[in-house]
Amino acid sequence: MRKGRIFLFLVLGSFAIASLLFFRQQIASKQPDGTSDLKVVEQLYSLIQEKSVYDTKNEALVEGALRGMASSIKDPYSTYYTKSEAALHKASLAGEKVGIGVEIAEKNGKFIVISPVKSSPAERAGIRPLDEIVQINDVRLDGKTMGDVMQLIQGKEGQEVALVLYRPSLERHIKVSVKREAMKNKTVEASVLKVEDTSIGYITITLFAEDTAEQWVNAMSQLLGQDIKGVIIDVRDNPGGYLHSVAAIISTMEKKQKTFAYMQDGDGAMNALKTENLKGTEKLQEAFSKLPIVVIQNEGSASASEVFSGAIQSWEKGTIIGTKSFGKGTVQESWTLTNGGQLKLSTNKWLTPNKEWIHQKGIQPDVESKQHILYTVELLPLSGHFEVGDFSEEISYTQKILHALGYHIVRQDGYFDEKTADAVSLFRERHDLFEGTHLDELFFEKMQAEVLLYKEKNENDLQLQMGISFIMHEVHS
Repeated sequence: MRKGRIFLFLVLGSFAIASLLFFRQQIASKQPDGTSDLKVVEQLYSLIQEKSVYDTKNEALVEGALRGMASSIKDPYSTYYTKSEAALHKASLAGEKVGIGVEIAEKNGKFIVISPVKSSPAERAGIRPLDEIVQINDVRLDGKTMGDVMQLIQGKEGQEVALVLYRPSLERHIKVSVKREAMKNKTVEASVLKVEDTSIGYITITLFAEDTAEQWVNAMSQLLGQDIKGVIIDVRDNPGGYLHSVAAIISTMEKKQKTFAYMQDGDGAMNALKTENLKGTEKLQEAFSKLPIVVIQNEGSASASEVFSGAIQSWEKGTIIGTKSFGKGTVQESWTLTNGGQLKLSTNKWLTPNKEWIHQKGIQPDVESKQHILYTVELLPLSGHFEVGDFSEEISYTQKILHALGYHIVRQDGYFDEKTADAVSLFRERHDLFEGTHLDELFFEKMQAEVLLYKEKNENDLQLQMGISFIMHEVHS
């Protein structure tokens, strides 16, 4: 058996893979003449130790070799963690952690946000998928490793971390300040939506962490006790997680020995992943054989989330609603190395039950549904004082928000014209602000509070409303 654990996690990084120094004997023994290409590595190591004017510790040289080897693979999901980095990564899937709640991937030397964790400090600060993190506090990230980034983001509870982000949708850099929090890794939330006289179960999975399957069973058992007629499963912005968690959840929805995905190794050999009978979940299996199911996904749904959606879609067990998912179709295994570090290596492709590889393609929804602009709007840190005749990005942002809120706005290019002034004056009047037609920080605060209030209402969530419509159609057809 292979040592280690299998992951389907959008992790994040482009580090090193294995220690050439540690494995020299094993590799050399495979050479026909008993020699090894790794001798040149030892030669370089010795020269640096003996000749370099800089005093470099042995450990730093070894870590540098590991990281350099990883970067040559050009796979953002094959990762080497130092001992401290491995501990941070393990904590990210544990029951509680201190941080800001954001999943990041390294691509071509850039650190890209996959998604903020729901209800996390990062989400509340307005960090969005595809943001590029270019600076943390006063440290530029040029040439940094994923481990460096993780350590810069992690820290003591209550401390603030300042981020500089590049947002492609705006073609500009923005600054955000996020306070680190101790966050319980509650990855499953459930509620009942009342529509007319029908109860619909609504369950959100934010991450497939260590105990997500247990949370899922408890949540679904509570929902079934409330006589629900259908279930909506929300995996939007779920970046993935442990394979065993998603396998356990899928197993509560179907009888054992049904293929929910395939693994394909480097030689092309296929291995079917099948559901299992989990003790105490018989009632869930029976319920899911009758309940109509909707899965809501978006571009932040990745990896294990896509395994889940792919199985539901391939089995024709439910309807996938939303937008195309992220598109991560590789599987990682992890090993603990002799230096205390950890190797995470892409060892397999995963495919849907229909043997489709979704890597860089994503899972296409059965029904495409996009959100209203206010539901997806990016909350930016705004400041300054602006009046008629001014021109700025803050004004353009405000014009777009006011237009989406229903105010009569003609221009959205950042020029503060008279029509904008009229809308600003009306907004200020409605929100009991001081009279005037100017923009200031109090105006920005009230405007963003109204956006947050809009986003908190389920009736404004167009994808959720589409899911409700599908369930109601199934129930009454």
